[in-house]
Amino acid sequence: MPASLLIGAAFAACGLVAVTVMRSWADFGFVEVVTLPLFLFSATFVPLGEYPQAMQWLLPLTPLYHGVELLRGLTLGELGAGLLVHVAYVVAMAAVGLAVADRRLVRLLLK
Repeated sequence: MPASLLIGAAFAACGLVAVTVMRSWADFGFVEVVTLPLFLFSATFVPLGEYPQAMQWLLPLTPLYHGVELLRGLTLGELGAGLLVHVAYVVAMAAVGLAVADRRLVRLLLK
């Protein structure tokens, strides 16, 4: 449960940054443009080894990949130092998202 909350918080922070950048309701279409590739290429449905070699180095750079691998490792009981890399990536994503969102909101609200 804590890992799921951490992943949710990280994506919520990035979503908050996205909301501060949007100028109209029409910009919400860009959310789907970002989330669909993340969903399809997160190694949720197809193992990483099945992708072409060029994609195998690109997929671990995406944030949802780390969330999926973290939850998969915890679910299957494969605890190890590799999970700490996934936790660190998600925590860094949440921290950067919150910092950028805080800065943007202060600038937008204190005009």
